[in-house]
Amino acid sequence: MDDARTTDPRPGTSVPDARGRTGLDAVGRGLDRNPDVVVRDVEVVSDGWHVLRRTTLDVRRRDGRWDRQQRETYDRGNGAAVLPHDPERDTVLLTRQFRWPADVNGHPDGMLVEAAAGLLDEDDPETAVRREATEELGIRLGVLTKAFDAFMSPGSVTERVHGYVGAYSPADLIDAGGGLEDEGEDIEVLEVPLDEALAMVADGRIADGKTIMLLQWVALRR
Repeated sequence: MDDARTTDPRPGTSVPDARGRTGLDAVGRGLDRNPDVVVRDVEVVSDGWHVLRRTTLDVRRRDGRWDRQQRETYDRGNGAAVLPHDPERDTVLLTRQFRWPADVNGHPDGMLVEAAAGLLDEDDPETAVRREATEELGIRLGVLTKAFDAFMSPGSVTERVHGYVGAYSPADLIDAGGGLEDEGEDIEVLEVPLDEALAMVADGRIADGKTIMLLQWVALRR
């Protein structure tokens, strides 16, 4: 396998970037799980908080011909989401917060209704969703049920989202939630009947992919 790694001292490659990272151009170079894919080069296009890479690779088509391609991937790490569901009252806990990417792409006001979610950082998925449920919803979760692992936008984004459902009752609410102010979060907590949440999916008031998937998972098993 070729290794055409550049010697250009771009921050994040051979010299540390603003977050102290190096070797960002090494990700993907050693992959050999698929014999029909050979990685030729990896470039760091942007080394902001998350990383944009341009990878040159040879892909063997179904007719046997090799095709050289370039693909850009946005790497923000993996995430986890949780939908707390009260089976006695048949309600769910959701968040509402401003999302600039949605606002700039045609959402009426950028205020998205979502399941509580966040990046894993250094945590395992279950620890991450418990953390996010406490920070965003003000709830202490008990038993969690795994709903899915899903690539949400596999054409360009590497993120895998781990989806969970957790039972709750009013006694599990320990504070007001709202997120972390020092991270710019200003989150409204919504307790909504499940049927109303499903109606919000149908009429577009809920337009977030992971949230739709979790609501449908609960509805199918109710």
